[in-house]
Amino acid sequence: MKDTSLMDADVLRDLTALRRDLHAHPELGFEEERTSDIVARRLQAAGLEVTRGLGGTGVVGTLRKGDGNRAILLRADMDALAMTEVTGLDYASTTPGRMHACGHDGHTTMLLGAAEAMAGRDFSGTVHFVFQPAEEGRGGGAKMVADGFFEQFPVDAAYGLHNMPGLDLGVVAAVEGPQLASSDHWHATFRGVGSHGAKPHQGRDAVTAMAVFLGQVHSIVAREVDPLEPAVISACAVEAGDFNALNVIPEAVRIGGTARAYSMGVRDQLEEAIGRHAKGVAAGYGIEVDYSFTRRIPPVVNDAVPVGVAQRAVVQALGEGALRTAFPPSTAGDDFAEFGSRVPGAYVWLGMGAMRENGAHHATNYDFNDDCIPAGVAWWCAVVEEELGL
Repeated sequence: MKDTSLMDADVLRDLTALRRDLHAHPELGFEEERTSDIVARRLQAAGLEVTRGLGGTGVVGTLRKGDGNRAILLRADMDALAMTEVTGLDYASTTPGRMHACGHDGHTTMLLGAAEAMAGRDFSGTVHFVFQPAEEGRGGGAKMVADGFFEQFPVDAAYGLHNMPGLDLGVVAAVEGPQLASSDHWHATFRGVGSHGAKPHQGRDAVTAMAVFLGQVHSIVAREVDPLEPAVISACAVEAGDFNALNVIPEAVRIGGTARAYSMGVRDQLEEAIGRHAKGVAAGYGIEVDYSFTRRIPPVVNDAVPVGVAQRAVVQALGEGALRTAFPPSTAGDDFAEFGSRVPGAYVWLGMGAMRENGAHHATNYDFNDDCIPAGVAWWCAVVEEELGL
């Protein structure tokens, strides 16, 4: 249910229209030209200093007030997914194969609303409103950091927010500890000797070696990782042979997938174990294997101090009934970790209400619930006031 007491009705109409416009014009990571232009124009109109170009299409709006020397960053993501929308909404995607299926249109809108609201309020310190490109697996957070974000915008704390279907509308879960897993890729190419399918003894069968490895790799979490330490290993792609030549055993097989963990120690363990099993199987079959493990996104682990700020902001802006201090972590990843692993960080979940109404993240029927906008903006503003209030 929409809480209009949190926001002027005209402001809410404006932000809802903005969110739906962004939804209708989704852009993939590092391609957010239109979105960035809109963000930059609105930030400039509100009187913020605007910096563009970090991470390619990233935008940072800086608001300085008073004589406080503390600085914080508030981060939203802007990119869409390569999916086809089936919602049938009046403001559905106008670009085939592109869709805001994770709510980044809503995240951008709420942070913009907070920047515009805070431009008219007093505090003492510096807020960097960070609009990040390419969260969906393309490394936008890392690119902003590599482009010198922390050198240009030194901060003492980082805050992020993500919508959560299924969590009660307007409720915020702010929880200490792991929130999202690391997200890494692994690849193994088994190289044998091809042969006639009727004469496997004349070759070295990479297909069978891969199949044995596939069975072994899924035992790592069950038998090598501490059962009290969550982890995931999934094989997600296999490539070998030709269905037009089913009497040919190919000489090479590629297999790859994802690995997830909540701690750096387990992340290290997964990298070593997957490679050890690949090399062991290859040696047993007398073939070669090329193995690689690509570290993409670190885990998001909330620090106690900013979590305390986030929780107080919930109570201040939305009331005690809106705060959840316990919520299960997700094995998904988010490169907010590129910010929150370098300075103390807090990443919270904003409830969107019943999942059946809007769909799950990355589903073709997903839509951000605009009734969340007032709560999200109010929480962002309260974070600034808790951190930098007079």
